[in-house]
Amino acid sequence: MGGTPPKPAQAVAVGDPGRSASDSLPAAPSHNEGIKARSDFLRGTLSEELDRAALGGLSEDASQLVKFHGMYVQDDRDLRPERAKRKLDRAVSFMARLRIPAGVLTARQYLALDRIATERANGTLRLTTRQTIQFHGIIKSNVRAALRAIDAELLDTVAACGDVNRNVMAAANPYRSRAHADAAEAAARLSAHFLPRTGAWREIFIGDRRVRGGEPESEPIYGATYLPRKFKIAIAVPPANDVDVYAQDLAFVAIVEEGAIAGYDVLAGGGMGMTHGEPDTYPRVGDLLGYCPAERLLEVAEAVLTTQRDFGDRSNRKRARLKYTIDVRGLDWFKAEIDRRMRSPLEPPRSFVFESHDDRLGWASGTDGLHHLTLYVENGRIADRDDERLKAALAAIAALAGFGDTGRFVITPNQNLVIACATDVERTRIDAILAGHRVQREISRLRHGAMACVGLPTCGLALAESERYLPGLVTRIEAILARHCLEDQAITIRMTGCPNGCARPYLAEIALVGRGPGRYNLLLGGAADGSRLNRLYRENLADAEILAALEPVIAGYAQARRDGERLGDYLWRAGIVAAAANRST
Repeated sequence: MGGTPPKPAQAVAVGDPGRSASDSLPAAPSHNEGIKARSDFLRGTLSEELDRAALGGLSEDASQLVKFHGMYVQDDRDLRPERAKRKLDRAVSFMARLRIPAGVLTARQYLALDRIATERANGTLRLTTRQTIQFHGIIKSNVRAALRAIDAELLDTVAACGDVNRNVMAAANPYRSRAHADAAEAAARLSAHFLPRTGAWREIFIGDRRVRGGEPESEPIYGATYLPRKFKIAIAVPPANDVDVYAQDLAFVAIVEEGAIAGYDVLAGGGMGMTHGEPDTYPRVGDLLGYCPAERLLEVAEAVLTTQRDFGDRSNRKRARLKYTIDVRGLDWFKAEIDRRMRSPLEPPRSFVFESHDDRLGWASGTDGLHHLTLYVENGRIADRDDERLKAALAAIAALAGFGDTGRFVITPNQNLVIACATDVERTRIDAILAGHRVQREISRLRHGAMACVGLPTCGLALAESERYLPGLVTRIEAILARHCLEDQAITIRMTGCPNGCARPYLAEIALVGRGPGRYNLLLGGAADGSRLNRLYRENLADAEILAALEPVIAGYAQARRDGERLGDYLWRAGIVAAAANRST
């Protein structure tokens, strides 16, 4: 698809785009706005509550504030019934998410994070769809120790969650080319520029003392109440759209000249989240705004972010993302407002072409003679299992003599891992380690294009299984594809345990979104390059019903597809998605 891809009316948004600016009345700020305003720049009572070892969790207000520091309070929902029967409190723990711009870690940093997972969390690491790492199962008494160990590696969890700019994504592996290195460096600059200035994280978790008597603390970009909701930024280097630019609040598409990034096409207003049964919430693909030279990156980003800061909905959090601000006030108004905040307006957009939004697995070599392995990690979960000891293998690779000093581990937007900057000798050793730990390297095309959120048992929002369910479902869908001689066909399939869309399901050719225990909505028709939303095909399906619904769709695709035609495009051309959309309205 080019820089101005056609977006069928049926594919732009699910539901009613909402109110117009003229018919909305001022409303009281949401409860969360009050929490932020009273928090003393995100401190609240967090320090005091962390000292109360007898209480496993945090108060409601503190549970909201701790998100700004990269953590969520969770409990193991598998254990709820038994613990309730025994009149025990829930098994509460913390999820901690790191801030890793462009997903780049040194081998030594990765090895330290592996150790933290073993000593302070549940023994696994989770690669996320925003190129970072989550630790699960950190008990309250381990929170400060875990974060101090993270800080010792020059990493942090600041702004990985909360109503701020989240981890900034960039095209995977900056060691592939100069343009990829430019994108990673730009992601680091954006992340640093929008980092909250409060000293709360270091005071509460690391033990720094607050300086008294100096200049009053302030947030020059965010203000005392930060943003209305989370804000997501990504940088793509065509022809790969691995970061899914159309799903981001703000995205920059690199325009490469003579091997380096000369500037960026700018998109804004993408977002995946919605709520079942509430048609004024919906996923949306971003709009192309224009072009900016590379040196104006921060200026453009600040103009977009501060426009959302000043005009985003602070009364209804379900309608507080940038996509709704644009729909309520209009795209022309939005473009004019960001132009007003810059030294000069955006230039007309340049052209670009995306070919895919997945990863290319296996080894690749650079012109410098170094080698980079993109390794498949199912749903991003790094763990040791009886048949595959992935966690131990990666730790052994990170500890290789010499590689620990020069090697890099790069998290991809598709929850995979690049082991980068290996010499010829190190490449041979890495292959031997992976084989010795029985790490699976031969992956079907369908499994390669599969992605799931964490879901149950730890995510408090999950309505259904996701990470634990998708692998088995993929196996059964693989059998359907094989029956129709499509086992080598690339298809993107994504699953989430709720409609919030953390695995970006609404852009997939096949998507399953949790409705309740064992029940999912089936959506079909996303584009192979991530530029088009899918549509609801069937509602509230159980396992057998999902397979029964997919069988005739796949059979029809096998019989009627054109040369090179992807499943999502076939479904639109054949009218299958449009017919389903008409039935649901």
